[in-house]
Amino acid sequence: MSTALLFPGQGSQNPHSGVAWSGHPAWSVVVEASDATSVDVSHLLLDADADELVDTANAQLSTFVISLVVATALRREGLAVQHTAGHSLGEYTALVAAGIMDITSGARLVHARGLAMRSAAAAHPGTMSAIIGLDVAAVAAAIEGIDDVWVANDNAPGQVVIAGSAPAIEAAADVLRSAGARRPMPLAVAGAFHTPFMAPAQESLDSAISGTAFGVGELVAWANVDAASHADPAAWPGLLSRQLCEPVRWRGEILGLVEAGVDAFVECGPGTVLTGMVKRIAPEAQRRSVSSPSDI
Repeated sequence: MSTALLFPGQGSQNPHSGVAWSGHPAWSVVVEASDATSVDVSHLLLDADADELVDTANAQLSTFVISLVVATALRREGLAVQHTAGHSLGEYTALVAAGIMDITSGARLVHARGLAMRSAAAAHPGTMSAIIGLDVAAVAAAIEGIDDVWVANDNAPGQVVIAGSAPAIEAAADVLRSAGARRPMPLAVAGAFHTPFMAPAQESLDSAISGTAFGVGELVAWANVDAASHADPAAWPGLLSRQLCEPVRWRGEILGLVEAGVDAFVECGPGTVLTGMVKRIAPEAQRRSVSSPSDI
């Protein structure tokens, strides 16, 4: 059996997700991330409410850290893993889990990314919405004539996310319903991620990436922008930079993992969104979600 760890992105966060883990040996990850960023990550995982966590910087750092706590616990229990992949922000967690970045570097980079994207979202307010019932080609064709809205995620068959300004998302929703989509589902995020609206964050993110050390990983890590694996550490700075404003090709990523021989997927962190997508993309694969110690 070949196993891949999957890591969720922003929008999966929920209050008190760290409570069940606070006494676990893997909680040391939280201490390391707090020391690296000078942010009280324990507060975000134990005490913060939904309003505090929807803030982009808080959402990204808290999701990154709790997902890494879960992965660390699974590895301590002896789970054999060959591949890692993460959705959007989760790609950063995947790189740490694969050994391509260390925890300190990963936490600092995620913190810088969250701050940069929060500023970009303030400069270009926007939102995201899930479109169910149409494939990515149909969604792209339907919104082609609407300004300030783009395909942001190709998640699974019949599940596509669009992002852009609120008026554009509303206009797109009407067109997409006419094209056969179900009612669009707003996502709990504070910006139009993976679109040109994030361009103001590019310089700051690229500066943070350039100051980060990438090494040869112990596991095979996969990238969102090209749905491919990359063994050369020199490839990752450019891939992470591109990911900021380019769509997440998650459906292609999972298909690539299956083609590479992966037949079991374990989602690490809050929620079950990614295993739900795997069920739609590769229904024959084994899958499970781990969000608390009782799931191990």
